[in-house]
Amino acid sequence: MNAQNWLLLTYKVPAEPAKKRIALWRKLKGMGAIYLQNGVCLLPKTDDHVRRLKIIENEIHEMAGDSVLLETIALDRLQEEKVVARFKADRDEEYEEFLDKCKDFEAEIAKETAANHFTYAELEENDVDLKKLQSWLEKIHKLDFYGATLASEAQQRLIACEVLLDAYAHKVFDAQHENR
Repeated sequence: MNAQNWLLLTYKVPAEPAKKRIALWRKLKGMGAIYLQNGVCLLPKTDDHVRRLKIIENEIHEMAGDSVLLETIALDRLQEEKVVARFKADRDEEYEEFLDKCKDFEAEIAKETAANHFTYAELEENDVDLKKLQSWLEKIHKLDFYGATLASEAQQRLIACEVLLDAYAHKVFDAQHENR
């Protein structure tokens, strides 16, 4: 077995102020960490993760907390598969949310098209929304360490949104007599 090395961070921080504890949790989740239980999280070992977790370890100390950072591997293939499945499930939850937002984007374009509302202001607003979707998917991809099942569907859905906005833009240009 070619074992996957992980970084295991265990920590305990004071309950108050809750704001700091929540910020710590967000920072770790924002790195793509999975929680095995309260105060115990795991990330694939990379130089970037080592560096960032050492910084977080220092922040925990400054919060009057306690932490231990370890490099670890799974005991066997079954345990490794369980951990990888947790990473994939976390990303799939994010992809699901992303796909819902794509559905909202598509519905907005459909609503504007049905109402023959082809203005530059509306196009600009929808362009901003598309850029948010693109940025969001890029962030999810960066945290998708093991290829979650919905990654491909999310990418295809974003492409469909881009094509949809392009078609809407052409209608705006036609309505504004830009293509004549």
